[in-house]
Amino acid sequence: MIVGAGIVGCALSDELTARGWTDVTVLEQGPLFATGGSSSHAPGLVFQTNPSKTMTEFASYTVRKYSSLTLDGRWCFRKLGGLEVATTPERLAELNRRHGLATSWGVAGALLDPDQCVALHPLLDRDQVLGGFHVPTDGLANAVRAGEAQARRAIGRGARFLAHHTVTGIESAHGRVTAVVTDEDTFPADVVVSCAGFWGPRIGRMAGLTVPLVPLAHQYARTTPLPALAGHNTEEREASKPILRHQDRDLYYREHVDRLGIGSYAHRPMPVDLDAVAAPGGPVMPSVLPFTEEDFEGAWADSQALLPALARTKVEEGFNGVFSFTTDGFPLLGESPELRGFWVAEAVWVTHSAGVAKAMAEWLVDGTPHTDLHECDLNRFEPGQLAPSYVHRRSCQNFVEVYDILHPLQPMEEPRPLRVTPFHTRQRELGAYFLEASGWERPHWYEANRDLPETAGIPGRGAWASRYWSPIAGAEALATRARVAMYDMTALKRLEVTGPGSLALLQYLTTNQLDKPVGSVTYTLLLDPTGGVRSDLTVARLGRDRFQVGANGPLDLDWLTRHLPADGSVQVRDTTAGTCCIGLWGPLARDLVQPLTDTDFSHRGFGYFKAKRAYLGNVPVTAMRLSYVGELGWELYTTADHGQQLWDTLWTAGQPLGVVAAGRSAFNSLRLEKGYRAWGTDLTAEHNPYEAGLGFAVRMDKGDFLGRDALLGTTEETVPRRLACLVLDDPRAVVMGREPVYVDGAPAGYVTSAAYGYSINAAIAYAWLPRAAADPGRRVEVEYFGERLPATVTQEPLFDPTMTRIRR
Repeated sequence: MIVGAGIVGCALSDELTARGWTDVTVLEQGPLFATGGSSSHAPGLVFQTNPSKTMTEFASYTVRKYSSLTLDGRWCFRKLGGLEVATTPERLAELNRRHGLATSWGVAGALLDPDQCVALHPLLDRDQVLGGFHVPTDGLANAVRAGEAQARRAIGRGARFLAHHTVTGIESAHGRVTAVVTDEDTFPADVVVSCAGFWGPRIGRMAGLTVPLVPLAHQYARTTPLPALAGHNTEEREASKPILRHQDRDLYYREHVDRLGIGSYAHRPMPVDLDAVAAPGGPVMPSVLPFTEEDFEGAWADSQALLPALARTKVEEGFNGVFSFTTDGFPLLGESPELRGFWVAEAVWVTHSAGVAKAMAEWLVDGTPHTDLHECDLNRFEPGQLAPSYVHRRSCQNFVEVYDILHPLQPMEEPRPLRVTPFHTRQRELGAYFLEASGWERPHWYEANRDLPETAGIPGRGAWASRYWSPIAGAEALATRARVAMYDMTALKRLEVTGPGSLALLQYLTTNQLDKPVGSVTYTLLLDPTGGVRSDLTVARLGRDRFQVGANGPLDLDWLTRHLPADGSVQVRDTTAGTCCIGLWGPLARDLVQPLTDTDFSHRGFGYFKAKRAYLGNVPVTAMRLSYVGELGWELYTTADHGQQLWDTLWTAGQPLGVVAAGRSAFNSLRLEKGYRAWGTDLTAEHNPYEAGLGFAVRMDKGDFLGRDALLGTTEETVPRRLACLVLDDPRAVVMGREPVYVDGAPAGYVTSAAYGYSINAAIAYAWLPRAAADPGRRVEVEYFGERLPATVTQEPLFDPTMTRIRR
């Protein structure tokens, strides 16, 4: 059962039936196929380029699929090209970055000078435009036609579409969905997918699920006939010029024969109360609200400045169209964590509709999507991020920022702080500069370290890379290498896995050998059935049937929970909120910690990748000898109530040794010097362990585990691509990630993580490259804001390759 016959529901019915799932029913509360939802009024502009590789892939598939569709001989998609113009130097630089993103993700585009922009779109004022970015394959989708064309194909394979069926309930038994209830009938079903768009939260509530999106109104207007367009288009063609974006003023444009359509985000957020929305099927489309002229005044003036021909026209009609926004700008895809068989595909725009439908169909039919979906997974949020007020405020802010130039590290400003660690007071006293991750306030550097002697030698960097960075971070990194530093690692998710079946479960779900003595710690991977890396974990065996799992986030908890045996022999509990962790690392770490305890912290008494319980002063800790920065030290865990005392104990004891508090910026530099991967950035489920250089964490001889069969016959020598370490020729050329990498003058890969290596005085970048181009010594180029930066593929790790500093 699919709820909703908008563009997503129609696309999903097509993708499912094409894969052999022909017992598909689509329920629609309105008429077919102009249902009254967002698809019915969508202006249909499809710009493919996105900072997210996944979202770009969704859009590119949408372009390919809809380009091949017609409905009764009429087009569903026209490749008019997309043109983004810059009217400020900042936007011109951003277009260079966007060109790099497009190149990284395989979308062909070109940077244009003002004359070339005007040649493509003659309505532009040449004096206003500094340059542009043109993607020839972008274009215009007719969402209603594309929906119906896909629905007809699905119906031809056995699907049925039922109009005027309003869903009133979701029935379930024993934790599984069993039926959908409408005002007309009850429909048994073992799989239900909500594609209800901005009505999604209402359907979710019927299934006991929070669907964290906010319906927001967005202004769209059409002008009176424009003399400059007369004779250029027909009613059938509608448009001939590229779709146009003026992001400096939050505006976009498309032709409607001899009129121009103008979409504006340049107004206050207008959240919509669903209880006040008209019912589908009436004289007023539910997703179309009255136009508020006062909100459009600035947009109209800015449009006339960019497109002077508009001065001979006026706004003839307009509306405020309702569509969905989420807290992080990504769709909501996946299965309910508590009601098996109830799925959602919500907050999906026309731009990404076919790509999302394809991924959802793969997920449902094959069990695994072929595109990495971790950014879009319904279950990616922490509980606090589902609070109604949080969802409302963040979603409204995403509306405001939809066309803003956003730095990769730029956090939302509110609501903050949402989550703080027990060390927060001490960190503020030290002048911590906080950014946010998963709701946590995380220090990136400390102003108290501004006068460290190491700061004097830290090189500067370019304007973009200097944002949300300080040379203090370099001093903290060098102090870690020279003395000892305290890192707040509390945001690392911790899961407790217990019960008589716990070892068997973890052995099956992970790649490494976990059947080791109590006190052992193991780095291991979670794979999907195709061998893709879902996550990397650190698993500590703290008892015969008790394990602490260091995970990457809520999706790991969801994955483990979904695989729990039915006999109740395993329990999984998220202990993160009640605990905290300090990473104590540096050559003097043992000198700091040993006087605080009777427990033997010597190398012989406390080996690498081992765990012990101990007291540090009056604080009970679980100490794990691990290091993500490549130095001697421990991760020190305790309960939240002891957290501040743990900080104070270590801080006081460390003063004679020159201890510093260090932040995430230093941490990232140090881990790249050691070649340590960050899941979700350096690798995802699209990559297997051997491609990512993590084959050492796979034990093919330990017995069966999830994903093992997919890895049979795979080695680091046979994979088609590798994650490679690059060192840029210019040490000042610090890049940020997602930049394209050129081999022999042609784009061949993209950067994942990058940082300056303060210990080696070099700019580092990790990048995915074809295996043939990933050999040490190979010369490549990284494109950064339009400039090609020479670099060399280098043997890793760059720092302490013999691991002597960690194992001393």
